[in-house]
Amino acid sequence: MIYLLLITPALTLVLIVFGFPIVRYSWLSLHSYSVLTGLDVIPNTAANWVRLLNDDRFWQDAIQTIRFSTLSVSIELVLAIAIALILHQKIKRRGLVRALSLLPWALPTTIMALGWRWIFNTPYGPLENILNTIGVGTFNFLGDPRYAWLTTVIADVWKTTPFIALLLLAGLQSIPKDLYEAFKLEGGNSNQSFLRITLPLLEPYIILSLLFRIAQAFGVFDLIQVMTGGGPAGTTESLGLYAYLNAMRFLDFGYSATVMLASFILLVFYCLMLWILLSISKRIYELII
Repeated sequence: MIYLLLITPALTLVLIVFGFPIVRYSWLSLHSYSVLTGLDVIPNTAANWVRLLNDDRFWQDAIQTIRFSTLSVSIELVLAIAIALILHQKIKRRGLVRALSLLPWALPTTIMALGWRWIFNTPYGPLENILNTIGVGTFNFLGDPRYAWLTTVIADVWKTTPFIALLLLAGLQSIPKDLYEAFKLEGGNSNQSFLRITLPLLEPYIILSLLFRIAQAFGVFDLIQVMTGGGPAGTTESLGLYAYLNAMRFLDFGYSATVMLASFILLVFYCLMLWILLSISKRIYELII
């Protein structure tokens, strides 16, 4: 009983911060609230949901958001593990190196996105000039659907990999050194210690990092808005950007709330599928190792 009393303030804060918006969006999704109705709240039962199910643009953005989140978070996790292992080593000026490694994450997303937009600019960006100099040719990175979404992934990976690396570094520092010394005395090498000690004990931190980053990637907005504006032809548009456009450009607040609530449902389903996949992978990993 004492534990419930101790966590009551935190649970109350979570309910206020997360519960109220969900209830509000749920209520708005069942009403027509837009400039077309004179900003009067008019109940329309499931009309917004029927519209969403038949909205090809919503499903295109959902696929794009899932593709963006899956690829960017996967790359970030691999890079973050490598970076965390390097930062965990005893190197000269380790504090300075750790501080510098966090600079991409510390920069405002809008400023960072403007920088990457300039890098990928055609024909004046530095990357385009380098490719032309070495004879590769011209690539319309931000104007070609084949490359535009990849540029947003690259920018997101550069921006948020330090965040995951920081969480994993904290996990590495919590692992007792005695385990590695005992394993080494038994004849284990560094590769075996990584597979048998480091990865299993880092599992909670890896799962926490994945959940944080997937939630952030699913709600990506400012990066896409600044770099591509959702183009070309909506191939980089995210669900967050689509909800924003419905609310702020088309002033259809009811449908925007429906899009946001549907995005939340997709996120929960995605995380459940990821949890199942990680559980299966863990079983296979234990059998192999």
